Amino acid sequence: MAYIDGYVLPVPEANRQAYTDLALRVANKFLKYGATRVVEGWGKDVPHGETTDFYRATLATEGEAVVFSWVVWPDKATRDAGWDSLMADPDMQDNTMPFDGKRMFWGGFEPIVDRGEG
Repeated sequence: MAYIDGYVLPVPEANRQAYTDLALRVANKFLKYGATRVVEGWGKDVPHGETTDFYRATLATEGEAVVFSWVVWPDKATRDAGWDSLMADPDMQDNTMPFDGKRMFWGGFEPIVDRGEG
């Protein structure tokens, strides 16, 4: 059964290109190590809520966009092995992150509904 890693993080608008460059490089690594799909979404229609929202969850400030991303793996075993390989990959060492990683959150998910294409 498929397994999905999901991520949400704030990125300064001024760092959009640097983030995109990093995301493309890392996406290629995810695919190399077994992922079947990588999606990075730059927030465009992200409303501010009354109780909670993506901005509060990430402590995003004025001038930061929220990025919503996910990686699809064939199964959790492939994901676990892929992450081990990714962390050991010399190309993934000493990366400068164009965002504050302390405000990023993530998790692994087992799909319970999966309909449609894409």
